[in-house]
Amino acid sequence: MSRAKQAFGVYVHWPFCLSKCPYCDFNSHVRHAAIDETRFASAFAREIETTAQRAPGREVTSIFLGGGTPSLMQPATVGAVLDAIGKHWHVASDVEVTLEANPTSVEATRFAGYRAAGVNRVSLGVQALDDASLKALGRMHSAREALDAVAIARRSFDRYSFDLIYARPDQTPAMWADELRLAIDEAAEHLSLYQLTIEEGTPFFGLHQAGKLKTPDEAVARALYDVTQETCDKLGLPAYEISNHARRGAECRHNLVYWRGDEYAGIGPGAHGRLDIDGIRHATATEKRPEAWLMRVETNGHGNVTDDLLNSEERADEFLLMGLRLAEGIDPERYSALSGRPLDPKRIALLREEGAIIVDATGRLRVTSSGFPVLDAVVADLAA
Repeated sequence: MSRAKQAFGVYVHWPFCLSKCPYCDFNSHVRHAAIDETRFASAFAREIETTAQRAPGREVTSIFLGGGTPSLMQPATVGAVLDAIGKHWHVASDVEVTLEANPTSVEATRFAGYRAAGVNRVSLGVQALDDASLKALGRMHSAREALDAVAIARRSFDRYSFDLIYARPDQTPAMWADELRLAIDEAAEHLSLYQLTIEEGTPFFGLHQAGKLKTPDEAVARALYDVTQETCDKLGLPAYEISNHARRGAECRHNLVYWRGDEYAGIGPGAHGRLDIDGIRHATATEKRPEAWLMRVETNGHGNVTDDLLNSEERADEFLLMGLRLAEGIDPERYSALSGRPLDPKRIALLREEGAIIVDATGRLRVTSSGFPVLDAVVADLAA
């Protein structure tokens, strides 16, 4: 396959938020002074240029502006970042350009500006469709405001998606099914549905440890997962990845870059990348602290603090770990080509017998609906 036909993504991380959500362990920072967007835009452009010098000749098939809260950026800043990508790489005519946005009225008023700057898809951090849950999750919007923002997104963009968090405190499967039906009515083509996880270092972790935050037990969490699959399947948004649901053809192409093991550049504070340089896969990561990243880029042209060379075993394991998250599964021959050895047929046979995986008519290895809830164990077994 020629380089031009391969997927290549660019991820750009905007690290700032108005407030830190109590469940969030992403690289996001609150600043009370105004952010110097012009300086950050220049640094993004510089890091894009340096990265393109290391990985020249790529055709960009998707761009994802994540965070943090990228919808706090002025449309002109977004435009400057997209212009820099277009200046240093060739951009596909059908490029997917996604921007993550908070569903507040202030940010929704900027949607037309983002559209004019070149964004053609938004992903809204709705998280819940009832006010009590939103308040408990530390969100700064109401359910009504979220639905109003979805309506503005619908008018501004052909493609939009939103996120919801489930397995919230006191949530029952019946409540979640009702919320999901409302979400699917509004969602058009794509939903990202994540189980609430308690991450170390977050305020929720401390509350959970102290017994002040109760999340559903394993049986209820499993029932909520099953309701998610059943409801989305029935209403035309089946899972194409363990947490992502879409109508056929509406999958997020940028996220498929990660899960299919393709190349992507990571730009901005705390961004990760995977680049093939001289036939070797590089795993890159930049400085997480925004101001420290800024100074690194202004001094060195990039903010990289990690640039690891992945050996064939590491690359194959990553391919397995990411690829088995997808409903389409993996091609075992690609695994063999990456690792230099085939997957163990005895392990495959055992997992098939247990009903955790299937090998379809084309030879692709896929995790079954009963295998997905124990995906980590399936991956570990195959990789051993």
